Amino acid sequence: MDVFEAILGRRSIRKFKKEPVSDELIHKIVEAGMWAPSAGNIQSWEVIVVRDDKIKTELSAAAYLRDFVSEAPVIMVLCANKERSGSIYGDRGKDLYCIQDTACATENMLLAAHALGLGACWVGTFDEAVTHDILNLPDFLRPVAVVPVGFPDEKPYPPTRREIGELMHWEKFSKQ
Repeated sequence: MDVFEAILGRRSIRKFKKEPVSDELIHKIVEAGMWAPSAGNIQSWEVIVVRDDKIKTELSAAAYLRDFVSEAPVIMVLCANKERSGSIYGDRGKDLYCIQDTACATENMLLAAHALGLGACWVGTFDEAVTHDILNLPDFLRPVAVVPVGFPDEKPYPPTRREIGELMHWEKFSKQ
């Protein structure tokens, strides 16, 4: 799949078939995340792959009862590794770079899932402290994205987008 085809064709999927997702596909998705850009190439993120129904139900509750989260065959929780980034870049690494690194990895993984015929949805609205406890995360890991993954059971229409002239500025910011 061409990169532009993947970017333009990817949708947030919230309905999944019951079909399991193989370890091979999970590994390909995570590998795509590993190739995302990161500050100093230190890849300051971790991913927790969840298949256990009890944990998926708990994560769904932490995501404010978004049922589709627990209905996916797999949930990937991407976490910023503040310690890893902070050891090189200090506070800016802990407060910003690890979040950016995790966001880049998440986007690569969403595109890879789509290219592999899977669907996924980036869920950013969740109780961070509860998610931290559910997954038994150490204090230096911050959950950034909850990503349910599975074979799509829907084909959403493309959402509307702003006009390029509304968000692109040349040389300096200018109010349109």
